[in-house]
Amino acid sequence: MLEIRPCADEADKELSLAIYNEVIPEEAVSMKEVREWEAVQIATADFLAFLDGEPAGSVAASIGHARPDQAQTLVAVLPAKRGRGVGSALYAEISAWAHGHAVTELFARIQEREPESIAFAERRGFEVIIRDGRLILDLADLQPPPIDAPPGVEIVRWADRPELAPGLHAATFEANPDVPGSEDWSGEPFEVWERMHRPPLMFAAVVRGEVVGFAELFITDARPGTAVHMMTGVKRAWRKRGIAGALKRAQIAWAKAEGYERMQTANELRNEPIRKLNARLGYREAPGRVVVRGPLAPSAGS
Repeated sequence: MLEIRPCADEADKELSLAIYNEVIPEEAVSMKEVREWEAVQIATADFLAFLDGEPAGSVAASIGHARPDQAQTLVAVLPAKRGRGVGSALYAEISAWAHGHAVTELFARIQEREPESIAFAERRGFEVIIRDGRLILDLADLQPPPIDAPPGVEIVRWADRPELAPGLHAATFEANPDVPGSEDWSGEPFEVWERMHRPPLMFAAVVRGEVVGFAELFITDARPGTAVHMMTGVKRAWRKRGIAGALKRAQIAWAKAEGYERMQTANELRNEPIRKLNARLGYREAPGRVVVRGPLAPSAGS
């Protein structure tokens, strides 16, 4: 018997997260990050699937301010429980929830190593909109290169310059939509954006007090020893001057000094400038992921 139920308490939430982390260890997070993420979303949901009384899968979804007509969806089905309708049931359940929140589309990340999951999504009308190559930089024997910022450009951390927050927020509106596949990104209000990011992990490129670029790291206890590159962005008028490279090198130096063993990033395959930069810095390729976007299950919207 297949049962889908909403997470009712902390134990259910922990179980849902444990399933997700087991299925997608490359993107594992701790409950701390889950709570931080939920706190800045318009709405969230979390469901568990049980097959003959045993945990079989989970699905979590969130509606964010940057794409309020879409729900970011994280579906995880344990390998031993696949092929028995669990994924379809979770898709139907989260679609019903999304329909109730006036959402018109779902989008999700799927690991490249799981072609059957990509095929599952495509059979239901989803299309691949982003292809991310994952890259790893081993830090153990690495001598970090000098930051070597362009003349007049200062690389600082937001934690050391809290007054830069408005400028950092403004820079995202130029940089984020220029990433291939993210053209529909509309941004978050400042008070939401400010709660979404950690000042010690955000680096800024500053020219005469103006933020002209930024780069962010993500760390979690679920992936000890790993510092993850998030968005690196430079304002349009300041591109092709070496600012992104200086930001990346500052991050590498910081991670090495803090004792991290490796750095991880994911770059859209059409984003040639950042891919070439990472290659020059010594990152090696690892299995990537795709981002798919598609409709709610028919029964939810009919």
